[in-house]
Amino acid sequence: MRSGPDGAQDSGRLRPPALGLLLAEARGLFEFNASLLLSPLLMRAPRGDGHPVLALPGFLASDLSMAPMRRYLSELGYEPHAWRMGRNLGGLGRMRDSLRARLTEIHAATGRKVSLVGWSLGGVYARDLALWAPDKVRYVITLGSPFANDVRATNATRLYEALSGERVEDLAEAREAIAGDLPVPATSIYSRADGVVNWRTCLLRPSDRAENIEVHLASHLGLGVNPAALWAVADRLAQPEGEFWPFDRAGPFAIAYAPPERAVSA
Repeated sequence: MRSGPDGAQDSGRLRPPALGLLLAEARGLFEFNASLLLSPLLMRAPRGDGHPVLALPGFLASDLSMAPMRRYLSELGYEPHAWRMGRNLGGLGRMRDSLRARLTEIHAATGRKVSLVGWSLGGVYARDLALWAPDKVRYVITLGSPFANDVRATNATRLYEALSGERVEDLAEAREAIAGDLPVPATSIYSRADGVVNWRTCLLRPSDRAENIEVHLASHLGLGVNPAALWAVADRLAQPEGEFWPFDRAGPFAIAYAPPERAVSA
């Protein structure tokens, strides 16, 4: 079976990113260092209004991976929260009750709707939470999250199934809903240079309150600390509750973003 560009196959199925992209994931360290060097620019992002933000880590990651994101959002004036569930070993069905309890806890404690920022698998959880409790969720931002199209097209699928005890095909109805439109505003941030997740699995259907933002050359392991991605997260969270406008790709990291129509036409 021949493979097309960007991980597509002639059969219409998607394949995981090529080995070269996977090996290049080590550049995530440079993305983190770039954020440290560019912190003065990052602090020019729109200020937050103090609302709570729950940060959900990716597969095999823990709250430590989201610490830079939480620290950045705190400095901008948000109230970031860790998920407090240890290492993310996967299992949408297995984790649901704990995730719902954590969201409910934060919502009750703050008295405000909670924005959800999920990296990779954490973004799948975030979209599932928004479907369950749109009255508790203000905004959903996913970072390299495989929730659409052929979600098996990742280099982590077999390990996910082995550790979580859950096949990707399990909970098919829930996964179909997660891939659809959400009842709250949503943004998917992704990279065509992702070495773990086929970027096409990250695309939501654009609408008057949902959009895709492509970050050039970002890695999967670095997307949550990439300076351009951090700027986009801060910009999206700064929108007033109940309002949505398209992301403005101008600003200090303008060169890092692809035009908005690129993902739609791909």
